Amino acid sequence: MTKPQANSKRPEKLSAIAEIDEFVKNSGYCFILNYGGLTVEQLSALRVELGKHESTLKVVKNTYLAKALEDKGWTKLESVLSGPTALVAGAGDPAEVAKAVVEFLKKNEQASVKGAQLEDQTLDAAQVKQLSELPGKDAMRAKLLGTLNAPATDMVRVLAASLKSVLYVLKAKAEKDGGAPAEA
Repeated sequence: MTKPQANSKRPEKLSAIAEIDEFVKNSGYCFILNYGGLTVEQLSALRVELGKHESTLKVVKNTYLAKALEDKGWTKLESVLSGPTALVAGAGDPAEVAKAVVEFLKKNEQASVKGAQLEDQTLDAAQVKQLSELPGKDAMRAKLLGTLNAPATDMVRVLAASLKSVLYVLKAKAEKDGGAPAEA
């Protein structure tokens, strides 16, 4: 019986690598967690919460994830690929996903964040916690829109106040001259 060649891979292994590669490639972020000590129920609860934020959690082999990260160009994360690893990625707002992950980990201290990649930035566990404290994209957009609208709103108030002042002066003048007061 001959031994298989070292570089030949089983079809199921190639399929798993391709799935993880596609998962990482289609996401602008990925959070890498140490899920050691979590029960299936706890992982399921986290998956449900992440689903609300258009994200998914997958338990992955470190070697498969290393290949996917390398293909995406996120090689700085390879240093955290040891022990039990779960990958969170998706299309949701990264700040909201970070909030969900950090809140979950507060309740389940046996798991932890190993690191994350956000576009071209590599984050450590402390930076992921900081990200979780930021408002989400929608809140930031609303704040920006409010800031941009403030000068226009203030200008309308000033112009309206000036116009009212002119009307009050005209009304007072008309009353002083004995004429009927002008309607304001």
